[in-house]
Amino acid sequence: MNHLRFSYVLALPASLMLTGTGSAQAADSLNALVWCDHTDPALIEPFEKAHDVKVNLREYEGTGAAFAMLEQSRPGDWDVLVIDTVDVPRAVAAGLLAPLDAQALPTEDFFADIVMPSSNQVNGETYAVTEKFGFNTISYDAETVDPADLDNLLSIWGDEPAGRIAIYDYYLPVIGLVATGLGMDTSELTQDDLPAIREELLKMKENAGSVGAVVASQTALATGEADIVVGGGEWLTAVLSEEQPNLTWTIPEQGAVRWSQSIAVLAGSEKSELAESFVQHVVSPEGQAALATSSCYWGMPANRKTGDILSEEQKSVLRWDQQDDYLARSQLYPSPDAELDAAMQDLWFEMLQY
Repeated sequence: MNHLRFSYVLALPASLMLTGTGSAQAADSLNALVWCDHTDPALIEPFEKAHDVKVNLREYEGTGAAFAMLEQSRPGDWDVLVIDTVDVPRAVAAGLLAPLDAQALPTEDFFADIVMPSSNQVNGETYAVTEKFGFNTISYDAETVDPADLDNLLSIWGDEPAGRIAIYDYYLPVIGLVATGLGMDTSELTQDDLPAIREELLKMKENAGSVGAVVASQTALATGEADIVVGGGEWLTAVLSEEQPNLTWTIPEQGAVRWSQSIAVLAGSEKSELAESFVQHVVSPEGQAALATSSCYWGMPANRKTGDILSEEQKSVLRWDQQDDYLARSQLYPSPDAELDAAMQDLWFEMLQY
């Protein structure tokens, strides 16, 4: 799930960043900065056919990378942005997002905890809408790991033999997961909490065979290089479940960290009406079904009515019927200020080099 990775992506000129045909200024095109799940033709092609347009997509990794790209682009180069929900207020404060027509969004059909007005709205104005969510938790191989051994988060990396664990390489969810295991509130973390988190991170790294991004983490689990992925979840194993149903995930007793992504229209877009139509397509049950089961990574759709479209097998893989319980037992990503964020990144790099 590349939207959850910290990345030093260099911003390129807008003209070099587009994929697909058409130019950045073509009247029959829409330009979107997205995560890899939005590049699935099952999501994009119905909108293109319905509106007779070409959707030009550029994948990015990490909110900072998107901000850098937008800063080096001209106003109007980009129309749509997919972003971590917790980062929407930052984007609004930076003047990057345009208000949405909240009345045109089917949020009354959403999982209530996923509407997230505290992030998607600023001063009563809606700037983004949640489209997909899931959990950073523990993925594992059920043929080699007893799920009962995964009930206590801290024991997972404290008791397992060295090398059985892989760590998902993104600092915010894994630090949030460690904090959850320590009984901390991820929304109230301070510098004073970092020493205890550091102790657990270094213990985790000592027992880990690898630290990797999405594909590397999936590969480690699929090949048996690792039996457990810390920071994994349905997004990591769902795409592997058909061929390897033994690869699954669980939420320990202490809980998990919840990720969610939102979609927004960029300020300065010269095709704001078309961009809003694209947003509405993505959060419709049909768009949500394609997004939830994207070939890049799966995740829960925000719109409950998507359940009428997904197959029973797909809903089983996503744990559809358990979502209310999972939502109640999960915390949001940490949302640190600049100083704490820098300290967390320093701590993560220390762990990587340990």
